[in-house]
Amino acid sequence: MPSFDVVSEVDMQEVRNAVDQADRELSQRYDFKGTDSTIELKEKEKEIELRSVSEDRINAVRQVLEEKFVKRKISLKAIDHGNVEPAAGGTVRQVTKLQAGISSDKARELNKFIKAEFPKGVSSQTQGEQIRVTAKKRDDLQAVIAKLKEGDFGVPLQFENFRD
Repeated sequence: MPSFDVVSEVDMQEVRNAVDQADRELSQRYDFKGTDSTIELKEKEKEIELRSVSEDRINAVRQVLEEKFVKRKISLKAIDHGNVEPAAGGTVRQVTKLQAGISSDKARELNKFIKAEFPKGVSSQTQGEQIRVTAKKRDDLQAVIAKLKEGDFGVPLQFENFRD
């Protein structure tokens, strides 16, 4: 039976490059001179830590980071900004988490959406952090992909392992 997998992944090499470019831009831009603004990637926790002297500077740092993400074709849905918190030395910081994988709640929501839109001949099941969609016809699978691309589920979706 034809099938494909719905996954939500982030290319960590692209994230690393985007963070490096943003950090380099912060060190060179005039409006960030003397603000000690930094961006640091913590790969093990899949977090990005933003630091600066004030909340409005943090917002500017976040904007620079998001611009680099867009240029590198990383979906902004893959990042979840935390709260701005005070840090040592009169600075503030914000922790941004990278979302990879489909949570069980999102998987349930996606499965419900697929079953509601395509009641006949299309089935979906959760397999860990991905969803396998099967159908009798290849055209049905392509229609499912099109509908999932139209919908906004709050996570970036990729489609892999399309098999006949």
